[in-house]
Amino acid sequence: MARTESTMLELGTAAPGFTLPNTNPVYGGETVSLEDCAGARALLVAFICNHCPYVVHIKSAFSAFASEMAEEGLAVIAISANDASGYPQDGPEAMAEESRTHGYTFPYLYDEDQHVAQAYRAACTPDFFLFDAERKLVYRGQFDDSRPANGQPVTGEDLRTAVRATLAGESVDAAQKPSMGCNIKWKEGNAPEYFA
Repeated sequence: MARTESTMLELGTAAPGFTLPNTNPVYGGETVSLEDCAGARALLVAFICNHCPYVVHIKSAFSAFASEMAEEGLAVIAISANDASGYPQDGPEAMAEESRTHGYTFPYLYDEDQHVAQAYRAACTPDFFLFDAERKLVYRGQFDDSRPANGQPVTGEDLRTAVRATLAGESVDAAQKPSMGCNIKWKEGNAPEYFA
């Protein structure tokens, strides 16, 4: 695996639009778009996948976090953009099973042509993008300080602090630590310039 950091998209960036197929049978709905979250006071777009050790490390805590924060007004959308031809464990069928196994209550979308990942300048899994009620980027960074085998507990502290501030209408501290994980598995010829 190639350890990769978030590109740290510029704060204030408007959330790029999308409509993607949903693989989570628990959530329901064949497709989900950015507009489907129009009423939410805050929106988290998380680029994840099934097999990455960094995602595996936090997935149970992230699932619980998403359920907890949804009760406070956060909408969560997860997206996998990995090339399923090379990584079938990250394809739609496996994503559906992952959703069931780990109790994902949010849509888990498949970005087959990787255009949404490119629009968000996503680079790694996990990669988190938090938008306020006006869909302006207020946080892009790590879940917390925990990494596989570093001994730090998985708490979601960094992201939770940003979400709670956003839901309260407060400013989010601009000093943010980038997320770190495996690089998105780009299709041949698809790796964007920012990733090189």
